[in-house]
Amino acid sequence: MKDLTDNGAGKFKDFYTPGTWSSVNYAGGIYGLPMDSGPMAFFYDKEVFDKAGIDEPPATWDEFYEDAKKIRAVGSYITNDPGDAGFFNAMVWQAGGHPYSTSKDGKTVTVNLTGDPGVRKFTKLWQKMIDEDLIETKTKGTSDDWYRAVGSGEFAGVITAAWAPGMFLNQASEGAGKWRIAQMPAWSAGGHEVSESGGSSLAILSSSKKADAAYKFMAYALHNKDAVMSRVDQGGFPADLESMKNDKFLNQTTMVNTKGETVEYFGGQKFNAVFAEAAKNVVTGFEFLPYDVYARSIFTDTVGAAYMGQGTLMDGVKAWQAKLVEQGRSQGFTVKEG
Repeated sequence: MKDLTDNGAGKFKDFYTPGTWSSVNYAGGIYGLPMDSGPMAFFYDKEVFDKAGIDEPPATWDEFYEDAKKIRAVGSYITNDPGDAGFFNAMVWQAGGHPYSTSKDGKTVTVNLTGDPGVRKFTKLWQKMIDEDLIETKTKGTSDDWYRAVGSGEFAGVITAAWAPGMFLNQASEGAGKWRIAQMPAWSAGGHEVSESGGSSLAILSSSKKADAAYKFMAYALHNKDAVMSRVDQGGFPADLESMKNDKFLNQTTMVNTKGETVEYFGGQKFNAVFAEAAKNVVTGFEFLPYDVYARSIFTDTVGAAYMGQGTLMDGVKAWQAKLVEQGRSQGFTVKEG
């Protein structure tokens, strides 16, 4: 990818939220410009929470664990996770983890899943919840069965990102009016740390023969107010700070479904305001592997086995790390294990 520093991309630093800007900066260069983002939040079915006698969504992960037991007692699960690499990374990120790093020259990769404090913090909690049958681990995310479980209240919570409301609206319509959105539970009382899941950016190949023209298009498409809001109106979540201050955006309480109907899916809640607050608190500095696509492709065969009761999460993490080290070396990287 082309370093956009010489094109003047640095002037946009204060245009973007901290997390999205951090995602395109590497080793002193700017290798893209953010287009939309995915700050994480906790979506929850208020009807089920009320049934379980829970007045407020959990503010901490300790509260999340206690709430999970109450919700299980009324026949639902506080959330579902069949084992997903993107979700795993987002949870480790929020826990302060830094299991991957790449040297500035791009030649050396460090993989420290087994020793990373964030990995250990998350897997300790999640293993306890799996062992106690407090999270549902069998239903594949965003499958037809998953949406039915969301709509019916079988899953009383979903930990996902700001791009998800439209999916709830159109695929789990039975949940309309029942669901609300809260900040992610924190790892300590008073904490506000948030991670991201998904989002996108535009970049230019270093081999491009029309790089200057491409950059001019990017600068317009990603920074023109009307262009940004056109994507937001289609369900994207913005990456820029100005949109986070837009009154219409912040005060939105309804969405229009595919039938053209206006729906208060989240019970009249100003849901974008929740995501805008989350975007301010995204922890910066998290890195992914240069071969992240491969890493995600083998997650199910390693860590994912623990969700089916085959060993522990840390057993799976150890196997995952071994394969990631092997893959990195096969691609010519010098790979260090933390």
